[in-house]
Amino acid sequence: MAYRLGVDVGGTFTDLMLVHDESGQIFRVKTPSTPADPSEGVLSGVRRILEESGVAPGDLSYVMHGTTVATNAVLEGKGARVGLITTRGFEQILHLARSQTPGPLAGWMIMIKPDPPAALEDTRPAHERMDARGNVVEALDDEQVGRVVEDLVASGVETLTVSLINSYANPAHERRIKALIAERYPGFPVTISSDVLPEFREYERTLTACMNSYVRPKVAGYVKNLENALGDLGLSCAVNILRSDAGLMSLETTQEKPVYGILSGPSGGVAGALAVASRAGFDDILTFDMGGTSTDVALCQNAQPTITRETELGHFRVKVPSVNVHSVGAGGGSIAHVPELTKALRVGPQSAGAVPGPACYSKGGTEPAVTDANVVVGHLPPSLIGGEMTLDTAAAETAVRTVGDALGLEVHQAAQGILDIVNENMAGALRLVSVQRGYDPRDFALVAFGGAGPLHANAVAKLMGSFPVLVPPGPGLLCAEGDLVADFREEFARTFIRTAGSATSEEVVSTLRELGEEANDWLEREGIAADRRSITWSVDMRYYRQGYEIPVTVTLEDLEAHGISLLVERFNSLHEQFYGYAMPAECEMVNLRAIGIGKVPHPRVQEAQEAGGPDPAAAATAQHQVYADGTWLPSTIYDRAKLRAGHRIPGPAIIAEYDSTTVVLAGHHAVIDRFLNILIYPDEA
Repeated sequence: MAYRLGVDVGGTFTDLMLVHDESGQIFRVKTPSTPADPSEGVLSGVRRILEESGVAPGDLSYVMHGTTVATNAVLEGKGARVGLITTRGFEQILHLARSQTPGPLAGWMIMIKPDPPAALEDTRPAHERMDARGNVVEALDDEQVGRVVEDLVASGVETLTVSLINSYANPAHERRIKALIAERYPGFPVTISSDVLPEFREYERTLTACMNSYVRPKVAGYVKNLENALGDLGLSCAVNILRSDAGLMSLETTQEKPVYGILSGPSGGVAGALAVASRAGFDDILTFDMGGTSTDVALCQNAQPTITRETELGHFRVKVPSVNVHSVGAGGGSIAHVPELTKALRVGPQSAGAVPGPACYSKGGTEPAVTDANVVVGHLPPSLIGGEMTLDTAAAETAVRTVGDALGLEVHQAAQGILDIVNENMAGALRLVSVQRGYDPRDFALVAFGGAGPLHANAVAKLMGSFPVLVPPGPGLLCAEGDLVADFREEFARTFIRTAGSATSEEVVSTLRELGEEANDWLEREGIAADRRSITWSVDMRYYRQGYEIPVTVTLEDLEAHGISLLVERFNSLHEQFYGYAMPAECEMVNLRAIGIGKVPHPRVQEAQEAGGPDPAAAATAQHQVYADGTWLPSTIYDRAKLRAGHRIPGPAIIAEYDSTTVVLAGHHAVIDRFLNILIYPDEA
């Protein structure tokens, strides 16, 4: 008996999903997260799910884990003290940055510049120099570097970063410094920039390497504690961590390059959404993950996530591959307020959080939250979590009435206004990842998950024109399912700055093939069978002397057959899609990249054993009223556990389940597919 376990740690709950590889039998558990030590919440959940399922620890074959340890370390400013060694004359590299401010002249006056991950007093010069082609201009002074290392360690730094100018072209000096550190201080954590980001642009490379060092001790400590604790429980299988680009990496890689998992949490939801949507026959999707505090959205095309090479985290833009997720401060706990100055209703980004939470939770909250508005208009049933939580309708109305009084509206009108605004906020986030990037959202299905996603998805899809809305079973646990279906992934890049007219397809293909061999060697070291390996190639391109580039995907066969002109054609097409125009200018290649993917066996997913016909009456549990457009409409509450494939639910309707609630609006209907997904369509569709 072989089982795989997916674990996703969120701010409020830790979600676990246990799946049997062959039968597809599923067990789900939600347990409170423990922010002080996330491993405690994970271990509590593992014990509980093993106990409830009756599965022995030794029967687990895989454990996949999405974690926010690195993210929280950066956002909370609780990383390590980092020492930086860089080429002499470039000690201020992190402070000069890109000279970007929040605005023009006023930006310089109001900007409070964040402290970089390595302080200037913890930065030291190395006497060495490479040119841009990797030739030695000044040989490395081993003795001087040795003194610098001893000085930094004696000063109390907890990790060291080595980022030398032009090391992307020749990493020999960085590797030598790493060896010198290992000779003097065996086991001391060291990050060299050519290992983390072997690409040009010294500021981005240095910042990313320093950020890796900044989160490294915290992530390494967490990983070791978790591994030991799971071993004590009797688990002997390998544990893998989800990367920011929805791939997997081993615990060893996680400890060496934790910056690759800095957005591990949101990427799990995207991976899970892609898996359920592809099974249902939808390869082009918008993902909509709404929780208590924020909403994460992303666009996926051709059953692949959109990957960005630069990620904004706090005040910094870290250059690591990650799923292009956009977050907005809109969630079930977002607080509605009417500023005295403008008298215009606002929703969020302030949140009631889990404690005290919305007023309807009866935990001491008094401010009107989005969840309270949903209670007032009837979008939430009287109880949640299988009857474990009863909602206080009177408290919700009292809270929302403060907004109505400020605006001169009746309480139900105020509640509807709160929902309209938060829905527009979330639709705005979806427009950023679709319309602003040249995609028509009407060509995409909307996959809703998270605790509050299915509650608002129909309304948001109505604004976007994105149908159907797909709500998978257990939407609040989809991130854990994403951990289960993620594949191993690693990128291998090399800076290659050539204009299209000065490069030959032979040298481009030769370099890409070398990178592909590196990717294949890595897949072999990870123990991925040859028939489960795949490699894709891309070229980062821009117009000559432009500041930013676009990745262009290509195969070696196409490049050999059509030459560089194929890259130029594809780049111009992408540029026109993203920006609305293409230029009659020379194109330039800047980075070549090979992406190694190791396919992990996906668990078999159970399909509905019997069709229920179109009539869902057997799943109805209560009659209800919902408020819409100034009137009350009769609706029905359904128990999702009793819905069967083929059932058709006319709106307005409420579909309740353990971890979420789905709203079907008037003028829409829902159907249940063979995988028991809820698919919501307009009636005219």
